[in-house]
Amino acid sequence: MEFSSKFKAIPPLDTGIKTKKAIPAPVAPPDIIAPNILKKPEVKFQSTNFKIGDPDPISMIQTNDFINPGDEVMDKMNKSIEKSLVKNGLKEDTSYLNIKDLDFGIIRTKSKSLMIRVRDYGAIDGDLIKATIIHNYKGTVLVNNLYLDTNYKDIKIELQEGLNYLELEALNRGALGGNTGAFYIYDTEGKLLLSDLWNNFDTGVKSKFTFIKE
Repeated sequence: MEFSSKFKAIPPLDTGIKTKKAIPAPVAPPDIIAPNILKKPEVKFQSTNFKIGDPDPISMIQTNDFINPGDEVMDKMNKSIEKSLVKNGLKEDTSYLNIKDLDFGIIRTKSKSLMIRVRDYGAIDGDLIKATIIHNYKGTVLVNNLYLDTNYKDIKIELQEGLNYLELEALNRGALGGNTGAFYIYDTEGKLLLSDLWNNFDTGVKSKFTFIKE
């Protein structure tokens, strides 16, 4: 069938509606995760694909970014070596020692002075202590190099108005172990205010007391 050349094709009607092309949303570059070889917390490194106008990624908050994975391994090795030395008698076992100061709390009194009686309650092995009273940030040594044995030694404290702090410091370890001692605290009328003890103190560790003179 033939068509006459006098007729022309009718173009489609323009409705004015145009199809919009979908623009893909920007995707942030993925973080680079280092291999977790030694079971440490994941260490993440931010992508270096920065753009002009991006906020500074540096933060002052402490993170795990700079943790050395070998530190945990070294700690375990050192502890293992120390246990081996102690077991073979090449190093003293100090794990039983108390290395933190011991606070015996607050005592309120109207007494002008107090008497503290101290002695070594364990084996007599050369324990030495120093007694210091502190008032208004000024310390006064009451007794130094006090040798503790089975007999009670008396330490007199003159109290000032307000807060008075007493420190009994272990100056050494005994020949058989840590520094040990027992104490009794009396007011001027002979009333017992406090009695207790300290046990296996390392050198420099203190028994601390706070007295409030009312």
